[in-house]
Amino acid sequence: MDFQTEFPFTLPKGFMDREGNLHREGVMRMANAADEILPLKDARVQQNPGYLTIILLARVIVKLGSLPAVDTRVIEGLYTMDLAYLQDLYQRINTMEIPVYKGLCPHCRKTVEVPINFMEAGD
Repeated sequence: MDFQTEFPFTLPKGFMDREGNLHREGVMRMANAADEILPLKDARVQQNPGYLTIILLARVIVKLGSLPAVDTRVIEGLYTMDLAYLQDLYQRINTMEIPVYKGLCPHCRKTVEVPINFMEAGD
């Protein structure tokens, strides 16, 4: 089993840049300890703890469309639907468990858990 550290995603709405280009396809990497600790020293987080999410996502999103970089201004410009999507994705890829979909087997009607393979979803 390969150790996956980057996960492709597609935003529900997308980020509109100043030129009017819509950016929806991106890549988020797994967070490391510094990603969660260093933003706590930022004055913006100390003044408004809710800003932690903005800085954290700006650190772990390595690609969004054709943007040269993803910074806090990009994250601030996302629609709330996209921000919620990215927060959920962050939680799923940084938990200790492999994320799964739960469902019913169509043949035996027992509950089954199917591991989510993010790479296949983005191919």
